[in-house]
Amino acid sequence: MKPPLKILFADDDLKYSLVLKRFLEKEGYDVAYTGNGHMALEQFPLVKPDLVLLDINMPGLNGFEVAAKIREKDAHTLIFFLSDRSDKNDRLKGFSLRGNDYLSKPFYPEELLARIRERFAMHTPESMEEERYTFGNTVFNYSANELRTGNSKTLITSRQADILRLLAMNPDVAVSRETILSAVWGNVSYANSLALNVQMTYLRKALRNDAGVSIVSLTGKGYLLAHTPQTKRSL
Repeated sequence: MKPPLKILFADDDLKYSLVLKRFLEKEGYDVAYTGNGHMALEQFPLVKPDLVLLDINMPGLNGFEVAAKIREKDAHTLIFFLSDRSDKNDRLKGFSLRGNDYLSKPFYPEELLARIRERFAMHTPESMEEERYTFGNTVFNYSANELRTGNSKTLITSRQADILRLLAMNPDVAVSRETILSAVWGNVSYANSLALNVQMTYLRKALRNDAGVSIVSLTGKGYLLAHTPQTKRSL
């Protein structure tokens, strides 16, 4: 019999959190609860969770800050953001920090349960080391910096892979230049903005084997990965 999946849950709303904790425990999960970001970081190496649930609006360290610190040392543990902030920029920030999902409050506990089950169904030992996206007729292996379209294989740089990952994680959503620059380069300087233009040129060339895929520039909004069918992501 497999041991229960371990969840580290950080949220400063005690009453709400205890209800959700009990619900998940009844479903067979081992849930460790903390009420703030500092405690979450202290508990992370002790609990060794399979999944971290992070509220964004916590005192001290917020959920984004906690996720950033976790990702400095751990690239594979799943992170879900739970927040009453549903603004597009907040969602994009969560994904730019390599979060795996973002649920806007209020949500039904059953919705969270379904997303957990879906993620862990994909999160098998064989696939944990690879992060793949499918769009159009192309498979993008982020872990290997590789694009495959039919029998054609194209290698891209790590920086190009980071840019394409942001676009692939947000299908049908324009990702702003500022978001890309902050996530990939760390700042929005003029020199980095010029470098982004160059990298976009290379990415478009790398995708030219798939006529159904394109990176569209939207004035004042940023870039959008246009494709058919809808992007699917697996870990």
